[in-house]
Amino acid sequence: MIKRLATGLLATAALGAIALAVPATAHAATTAAPAAATTAATGSSGYDYSENWGHYFSSNHKARSRGWIGVEWDDQQKWNRVDVKGKLYDLDHRTYKQGGKCAYVKFAVHHFGDGSNEWYDGKSYKYCGAGGAKQFAFSKHKVDSVRVKVCQIGLHSSYPTRCGDWEYLYTAESE
Repeated sequence: MIKRLATGLLATAALGAIALAVPATAHAATTAAPAAATTAATGSSGYDYSENWGHYFSSNHKARSRGWIGVEWDDQQKWNRVDVKGKLYDLDHRTYKQGGKCAYVKFAVHHFGDGSNEWYDGKSYKYCGAGGAKQFAFSKHKVDSVRVKVCQIGLHSSYPTRCGDWEYLYTAESE
């Protein structure tokens, strides 16, 4: 009985020491990695604002997208250019006969100086190739907000389904 108690106390002490060491190591890794990853992945040194975004999913997690956004303002802060880059992943391994669909991502932009609350279609991309990914990139001018939504879409369809929520990638107020 004493041997079991001693073994249990020793195991508990060892787990406690590991639990105390892991958060410090994990914190050091997560605080150093994002800055290096952003610069290495994007070469974003010339942008006034840049950030990695995603992973965002369709509502059934069979499509995914992630990427990077960069915003560059002119000297007088009167206009800007927004660059968006990313990848769209098709995670639906079902055949089309079984109900399989393609991955679909769409962007909406709001232009500054536009008094309305109207969002305009930015760009959209479709990728059919389970297990693979498609790269995309686009630019827009005079933009104060960008948002993204990931969906699925049929091979020959024009109507996306199983959409995730709108996710904001950029708002001018966030700078």
